[in-house]
Amino acid sequence: SLCAAGEPNLSYQELKDLKKASVLHIDVRERWEIDRFGKIPESINIPLGELMEALQMDPTEFKEQYNQKMPSKSDPVVFSCLAGTRSKQALGFAMSLGFS
Repeated sequence: SLCAAGEPNLSYQELKDLKKASVLHIDVRERWEIDRFGKIPESINIPLGELMEALQMDPTEFKEQYNQKMPSKSDPVVFSCLAGTRSKQALGFAMSLGFS
């Protein structure tokens, strides 16, 4: 599994390869950015400001809100944004909640 200490940045090709496996891709850009720049296929949008709350939701509520199974703390998750700053923050948030 990928860990922030091991490889915090992924290339586009590495992400494509990971998505062939069952990795959850969370795009932490704002909704207006998705509308303006486009959605990344097979990603779910959880803006950074909602992420801490989302990762602590009841799994049923998460599924209803984001139309996706809530990740367990050991599931592989990849965060993305526009430049890398918010995705790095998202990784820190997830790790602080016990995600590996």
